[in-house]
Amino acid sequence: MDEVMIGSVLASTLRVTTPLLLCALAGMLSERAGVIDIGLEGKMLFAAFAAAAAGAATHSTGLGLVAAVAVAVALSMMHGFACVTHRGDQVVTGVALNMVAAGLTVVLGIAWFAQGGQTPPIKPDVRLTGLSSSWAEPAAGSWFESVIGHGLLSHNVLVYLAFALVLLVWFFLERTRPGLRLRAVGENPAMVDAAGVSVPRLRYAALMMNGMLCGLAGAYLTLAQNASFSPNMTAGRGFIALAAMIFGKWKPVPTMFACLLFGFLDAVAIRMQGAMLPAALGGGEVPVQAIQALPYVLTVVLLAGFIGQAMAPKALGRPYIKER
Repeated sequence: MDEVMIGSVLASTLRVTTPLLLCALAGMLSERAGVIDIGLEGKMLFAAFAAAAAGAATHSTGLGLVAAVAVAVALSMMHGFACVTHRGDQVVTGVALNMVAAGLTVVLGIAWFAQGGQTPPIKPDVRLTGLSSSWAEPAAGSWFESVIGHGLLSHNVLVYLAFALVLLVWFFLERTRPGLRLRAVGENPAMVDAAGVSVPRLRYAALMMNGMLCGLAGAYLTLAQNASFSPNMTAGRGFIALAAMIFGKWKPVPTMFACLLFGFLDAVAIRMQGAMLPAALGGGEVPVQAIQALPYVLTVVLLAGFIGQAMAPKALGRPYIKER
């Protein structure tokens, strides 16, 4: 494999991993606090729509990011209102968020832009671009420019922020008092309450951080990876992020490696389109459908093989009722 192929696959892996990683970290913060978040997909989808709509209407990258984060946080607060305040079923609420986001983004897209649920293309100067344009493409014959330059140093700021957040989330959960309390409320909320700390307040704080990260993940899809919003463009990424989080056992660094595995598979799948099968297997092109299904097949395999071995937070999914 030459340096151009290595650099291209590496760059694609990091780009595809970024929204998965942001979304997986969002789910991990929520679930470490004891709140199941099946609605990652819906939050990311609605945030992607908000970023694209705001970016196309205002021609401002900052307003696009703010709109995405604000919408995702609002959805997280709705999730908290139903599950934390009113002790509703967390799985059902998450599924409801996914359904509302899938339908409402299309309805609003048709009503506002009349383009079949899509938004107008975002102008190039509004989109998030790489920090260095000189390495936008791999250079044949130069290992440094192809692998290091294009593969590692050609990305936009959200890519580097996503990987920096892995360390920040780890430090927050493992080395700070608020992080310790957040983990404790997912394991033994009665003990946290007995210490005089509000369980609902901690869970709402976790959901707020969850919404902020989902908002960044959605904004990345429309401001960096694509040029506009299209219906259901998340294509199951929220569920893949959920699988990566479970495979990573609700820990930041293992979750990052799980997301990188999914991102690598997706990047390889893109490169394999049009590849030829060996003659021993009948020849011909590799079916596109089989290639596109690889990340989803891996999701099912990992969940089937590892979900029983992963130890979830003990209070996950259980509404807390304060003893009188």
